[in-house]
Amino acid sequence: MTLDVMKGLLIPFLGTTLGAACVFFMRKSMNELVQKGLTGFAAGVMVAASIWSLLIPAIEQSETMGKWSFVPAVVGFWIGILFLLLLDHVIPHLHINSDEAEGPKSHLQKNTMMVLAVTLHNIPEGMAVGVVFAGWMSGNAQITFAGAMVLAIGIAIQNFPEGAIVSMPIHSAGSSKGKSFLYGILSGIVEPISAVLTILAAGLIIPVLPYLLSFAAGAMMYVVVEELIPEMSEGKHSNLGTVLFAVGFTLMMALDVALG
Repeated sequence: MTLDVMKGLLIPFLGTTLGAACVFFMRKSMNELVQKGLTGFAAGVMVAASIWSLLIPAIEQSETMGKWSFVPAVVGFWIGILFLLLLDHVIPHLHINSDEAEGPKSHLQKNTMMVLAVTLHNIPEGMAVGVVFAGWMSGNAQITFAGAMVLAIGIAIQNFPEGAIVSMPIHSAGSSKGKSFLYGILSGIVEPISAVLTILAAGLIIPVLPYLLSFAAGAMMYVVVEELIPEMSEGKHSNLGTVLFAVGFTLMMALDVALG
C-alpha cells in the first residue's frame, strides 16, 4: 500500500476530526438552522457519491453482461440496504435530537450511543473508499486515482458537519470540550480502519468489485433516507436543508465529473 493511498484513506477521517474540532470554537449548542443546513449538505454529497462514484462505475464494469449489466448494481445495492438494516437492529444507538434509543436494549451512556449512531454509517463510507482504491490498485482502467481521491474528498466534506454534529451536542449535554472532541474523533476512526481492511482483502474483492461498489452505495443511501433526510426536514425551515442538499449534490457531482 503506497503512501498516496494511505493519505487518500485518511482524508475522510481528517474531515471528521476538523468538524469535531468546532467544539473548541463555537458556542455550546449548535444553531438549529446550521444543523439542518449541514445535515442537508452531507446528504446531498452522499447521494451524488453513491451515484457517480459507485453505482455508475459498477454498471460500467459489468458492461460485458449486455442488457443485464444492471444486475450486479441492483444485487449489491440491496445487500448494502439489508446490511445497514441489520446493523440498525443489532447495535444500540441514539440519533441526534432523539431521546429514544434504537436497537437492542442496553445500559450504554447516551453519549456512547450517539457516537455509535454515526459510526454505523461511517463503516460503509470507509468501505466505499477502500473498494475504489482497491480497484485502482488492481489496474482497473475504469477507476482512476483522481476518481478515488474525489470520492475520499467528497466523503471528507460531508464528514466535516458530521464531526461537528457529534461533538457539539455532547458538549452541550455537559461533557468537557476535550472529551466531546474525542467522541467526535471516535465516530470517524472506523472509516480508515474499514478502508484498510477492505484493501487488505483486495484479492477477494476485485472479482466482485461491481457488487461491492453498489453495496457501499446501498448502505450510504440507507443512511441518507433513514437518518439524514428526516433530520433536515423536521420542524421549521426544512427548505434550508433541501437547498443545502442540492448544493452538496451538485458540488460532489461536479467534482466527480471534472476530476474523476
